[in-house]
Amino acid sequence: MTTLSRTTPILRSFDEARAREFYVGFLGFEVIFEHRFHEGAPLYMEVRRDGCALHLSEHHGDATPGASMRIQVSDVDALCTELLAKHYAHARPHVEAMPWGTRDFTVTDPFGNRLTFTSATST
Repeated sequence: MTTLSRTTPILRSFDEARAREFYVGFLGFEVIFEHRFHEGAPLYMEVRRDGCALHLSEHHGDATPGASMRIQVSDVDALCTELLAKHYAHARPHVEAMPWGTRDFTVTDPFGNRLTFTSATST
């Protein structure tokens, strides 16, 4: 029987410095690899934090800006507190209790992609 495995979303980016500031500086991801077909070519890179891997691409055909995704975290409140302590100028997330039994907060990257971090509510 065939089974499915981990999903790695590709998100559109337009500016390497702004992508690094947001994903590495603010969200705490680590750059795993970077690729360009030649000098001056658009950047394609993987960032990862714990078990969450994302691919960021400046290539126009790889993705459309404005994607949305939900990222499961063990403690959404602790992550939100960590991010707020960084005093990032472009995001001040806050956790909300959702009617479907999760606690969530959403941040939008500089390219219009929305990342919702979520934890199940204890019962």
